Amino acid sequence: MKEIIKLAMRNLKEHKSKTIIIALFLIFGIAIVVMGNSFLESVNRGLEKDFRANYTGDIAIAIKNPKGTIIDIFGMNSTNISTEIPQIPAIPDLEKVQKIVDETDGIKKQTKLISAQVLVAKGLEMDLSAIADRDDLGFDDLPISMLFAGEADTYWNTFPSVNFVEGTYPAPGTNEIMIDTRVKNAFISLYQEDLNIGDTLLIMGANSKGVIREAKLVGVFNPPNENSAMFQIIYCNPELARSFADLTYAASFKEELPDSVDLSISELSEDDLFGDSEDFFGDISEDHDILAANTTDFDAILGDTTLRDQLNKTDDGSWQFILMKADKEKETIAELREKFQAEDLNVQVMDWKQAAYSYSGSVEGIGLVFNILIIILAIVVFIIIMNTMTVSVIERTSEIGTMRAIGAGKKFVKTLFSTETFILTFISAIIGVIIAFIAMTIFNSCNIVITNSIAKMILGGGLLHFSPTFKIIIVTIIIALCGSLLSNIYPVRSALKITPLKALSSGN
Repeated sequence: MKEIIKLAMRNLKEHKSKTIIIALFLIFGIAIVVMGNSFLESVNRGLEKDFRANYTGDIAIAIKNPKGTIIDIFGMNSTNISTEIPQIPAIPDLEKVQKIVDETDGIKKQTKLISAQVLVAKGLEMDLSAIADRDDLGFDDLPISMLFAGEADTYWNTFPSVNFVEGTYPAPGTNEIMIDTRVKNAFISLYQEDLNIGDTLLIMGANSKGVIREAKLVGVFNPPNENSAMFQIIYCNPELARSFADLTYAASFKEELPDSVDLSISELSEDDLFGDSEDFFGDISEDHDILAANTTDFDAILGDTTLRDQLNKTDDGSWQFILMKADKEKETIAELREKFQAEDLNVQVMDWKQAAYSYSGSVEGIGLVFNILIIILAIVVFIIIMNTMTVSVIERTSEIGTMRAIGAGKKFVKTLFSTETFILTFISAIIGVIIAFIAMTIFNSCNIVITNSIAKMILGGGLLHFSPTFKIIIVTIIIALCGSLLSNIYPVRSALKITPLKALSSGN
């Protein structure tokens, strides 16, 4: 084997042009793969650390995804075309679900959450003309935010990383809110008006049916991670959040109609449905004012509205999510899923990535696109390597025939070419990794940060950084070696077909 290695090294030196061409393609491809995967690794690490610590926890429980939708803590992503943004229903059978969670080992902390999307304004009414009149506004300049409301006794214990600029937490049972600095800056940018502690604001639900509530500003805070991909946030009490999340008694109320009620109207005539118009309206003349009827008449028409009023009240016991931090995430998720399935409960158990699908999904999309491009690049590189080596075999016909003439078998020739490919690929891979590390070190030292919220959401954060790992390097080198050896199959087969007689003919 030692002699084969020496011979392979000599052959690589003698065919410098071919060696350099193949090496450059390998170095470039390997450097790109290492840098790309290191960037994706950095994004995933940062996103996971941030969301686990501050927003989703390790495990989340919610109602099962309705058909055509995906639920996460930021809303319901729907594939159905609709003018309305779908609402996240409350967790069904919450008492049973909570009992199972309490009886499951390994859960360190737990809390409950309600979320909604809202728009902030100030004044006596919600005036959106300022948005329509400003052509210079970007998405970051709009005071649109996520509204989060956690369980009073447990939420801040589960997610304690709040860095107050001024003010304090909302008092329990009040319509008080605390906003992050990005919401405040967007408000000032839009309305050209300052926002101070104690101001009364108007909040309109972006995903509800025109619900508007007054709220008092009591706190302003910085996001736990200034480079977080997380959108701007407002925190409030659950009672206020339920209004925007449509968590009313009517949302989960189903009244059974009596069996005697016949809903078929297909056989009824117009007179049966509406009666005689003259009997209904009477003799209307100039001396009669139809609006002169007293309110008692209208109340009689409307009937008793007590049930309607009760159903429109917010359901004080409703929650959309249970968030948990656990010691052994995978084992706990598997155990909870098994218990919920045994009880036939209409709930799902999600890891942090599923609970933050709006963000993790975009990062996974980028990773998928990158991997597709890498596969295309690898195919091109290996085809070039195969063609270059095939040309090299043709040029070395006399050399191969001579080796066969003095007793070298097919196995020797095959081993020689494979060794040449292995040595060239391995050395090129090492050089490619070194170049990638140099480039990544220089880039990381620049601390490049993006501030656009849309770009941050897509890229999983504002800090552009590379985090290479030993696994990335080893996997890249192994794939490069395997790909090169596969691309070497056809040239080796061509070399094995060369006989001493053919080599002598070629030499003449």
